[in-house]
Amino acid sequence: MKVRTSCAGLRNLLQRLSVSDKYCSKHNRLQTICLYSKINPPKCHILDCSWSTCAHRTVSPGSILPWRFFTCKEGTKIPSKRKQNTSITTSELLYKNLLKSERENWNDTSARYKAMTKRIKEKIEELHNKYTFNLGSPRIRFGENVYFEENGCIFLSKADDDEGNVDILFSTEDLGLSDAFIRQIRISPDQRYMAISLKSENSEEITCVIMKLGQFPVVEKVIPNVFSFEWATNDVLYYTSQKNLKCQDVLMTTFTNQKRTKLVYTEQDARFFVDIHRTKDRRFLTINSNSKTTSEVWLVDCRNPFKLPALVQARTKGVIYHVEHRNDELYILTTYGEPAEYKLMKAPIASSGIENWQLVYALEDKTKLVDLEMFSDHCIMFLKNAGQLYLNVISFVSHSVQSIKLPTWACEFELESHPEHTTSTCYFQLTSPVHPPKRFAYSFKQNNLIEQAVQEVPIITNCHTTRLLAKSKDETLVPITVFHNMNSKELHRKPLLVHVYGAYGIDLNMSFKEEKLMLIEEGWILAYCHVRGGGELGLRWHRDGCQHNKLNGLHDLRACIRLLHQQGLSQPKYTALAAASAGGVLAGALCNTDPELIRAVVLQAPFVDVLNTMRKTHLPLTIEEQEEWGNPLADEKCMKFIKSYCPYQNIKPQPYPSVFITAYENDQRIPLTGVLRYVQKLRKAALDYASRTSQKGNRIPNIILDIQASGSHCDLSWEDSLNEVARHLAFLNKELEEVCHLQHHGKSCK
Repeated sequence: MKVRTSCAGLRNLLQRLSVSDKYCSKHNRLQTICLYSKINPPKCHILDCSWSTCAHRTVSPGSILPWRFFTCKEGTKIPSKRKQNTSITTSELLYKNLLKSERENWNDTSARYKAMTKRIKEKIEELHNKYTFNLGSPRIRFGENVYFEENGCIFLSKADDDEGNVDILFSTEDLGLSDAFIRQIRISPDQRYMAISLKSENSEEITCVIMKLGQFPVVEKVIPNVFSFEWATNDVLYYTSQKNLKCQDVLMTTFTNQKRTKLVYTEQDARFFVDIHRTKDRRFLTINSNSKTTSEVWLVDCRNPFKLPALVQARTKGVIYHVEHRNDELYILTTYGEPAEYKLMKAPIASSGIENWQLVYALEDKTKLVDLEMFSDHCIMFLKNAGQLYLNVISFVSHSVQSIKLPTWACEFELESHPEHTTSTCYFQLTSPVHPPKRFAYSFKQNNLIEQAVQEVPIITNCHTTRLLAKSKDETLVPITVFHNMNSKELHRKPLLVHVYGAYGIDLNMSFKEEKLMLIEEGWILAYCHVRGGGELGLRWHRDGCQHNKLNGLHDLRACIRLLHQQGLSQPKYTALAAASAGGVLAGALCNTDPELIRAVVLQAPFVDVLNTMRKTHLPLTIEEQEEWGNPLADEKCMKFIKSYCPYQNIKPQPYPSVFITAYENDQRIPLTGVLRYVQKLRKAALDYASRTSQKGNRIPNIILDIQASGSHCDLSWEDSLNEVARHLAFLNKELEEVCHLQHHGKSCK
């Protein structure tokens, strides 16, 4: 690749840029919420110039973005009386002492895992180099120009250039921002401007840089604290401003001769989060104001961007909707009507009220809509049903629906960007935790699915995939996806790693991870429990596991682990549990109610202090989170219910599994103070139990807290992620080796 450098001096204009942030990935609007571990190719993000963000996965339109799920940092000090100030000082001193104590404890403990961590890192890197051949960086074509991003640089090439000449339009490293990554890119319609959002792993603040393109690209403007942005015209940009993890203001800035910025929209309800998207045909921008359960959309006419936005449908409690446009009609993806699952409806632009919505297509029962992609004469729905992936291709011309079943090994879609809605082909990738991504294309002209043989993909032939159904306490059937080595014998004596999440209607992350493949090769069994509270079986599956139904997720998890053992897949003393973020609620609750089911637990940035967090309304996201967890301040019954399952509140002297927790000092979503309190209380309970009982064979579990000074809730660098995963797996291997040593007189678990 021949590179021509054409970046003008940007460093001075970006000095104020703070390190900033995965879905959220990923996400798409889904950057996966850091489920258990996250190994991504170094600094390589999908370049997206359509309505979704730069990421590897997407979430159903109208859904809430995973990287703003639950709480944020502890926060706001309110100085008034001297007594209050003294209390704050004492609290801060206690916090600093605990932090220091935990770091000293980790330094003393980490040496035990050093050799195994090194071995695991080397193996993961070997697999990474083997399987990250990848399909190259996604390329976005605008006429004869092709834009793509690699390793923190944005390149421009010509579609008909066979010599590989490219221009560098932007480079994070040249700006001294090598730890920042490019989160999102938008090219103006005439390609004179390029808007870029930058984020790093240590903060969730995002800065938008607007470049004026040409022979020598220069920085035109830098806007701090931006979440989403779209070009309405060649020189008018709309964006949302983010403060304390909340987006409630929409602004417009112009790059005409008379440059100006003005406020366009403000959301008054703290439960709602505002973002901006562009319809696929570039006719409208949509201002989307979403709570966890309710939506409202306003349209900005790209032909007249200075005109006031027009309301599509006033918010109606319990109705979520997202808008696309085609041929002077609005296509509305919505939960309106019975059953309260997603449906595709349409309405005229001139009369877009809910009374004029006409049904186009309704999803089948227990079907999860992963994404919807609009084209000029078709739309494609990406669906999951009982773990099986499907495409539903809807033709607006013939009014037909074609359903295509995808390969049974596939567990996850990874969509590619399609900036031109008139394209005749839709590209996407399929993957699973143990299968690297394979590229597929659906051709509207040929009306068929094509597997793309762009590059030889090593075939994973020694892994068996099984889908089970566990009967929960109320007899609801809960899906489990299981992977194990086909050559493994005596599966009841193999180590088992169980994964759980169960919140916000978000699926477990089942994209490819090198460490999962390593575990399969080493004889582990992997199980993914799709419990209620997640979204694997549609919106009702989420509703049945949130607020007053939260215990359903715990019952589901218990039933899943028991079924796995009954099926001869490992046994409690060889079983480990992995969870992250809000998944820590169910994992922590199971440790309190059924500690005998598991030997060890690894938790990444876990939410384990639900009750205290939901009582603190001064935290920016607490009010918004009430639709997921309830409001314990306004409802005593809710308070008692949260207290009944909250991991921190229910710790008691009893035998506990060993626990390894990774937390981040800069995490704005999970207060570190809550994690510190949880660890202290858990250790005390385990020691109290051990001191009260003197039975032979009693053990004191290892309760380890690894506090990372770098990193944030949703984004880690490749190196930090690799180190974290290796530490987790070294811990699990050590814990299970102890069992194996006792059971098999020193023979390895493998």
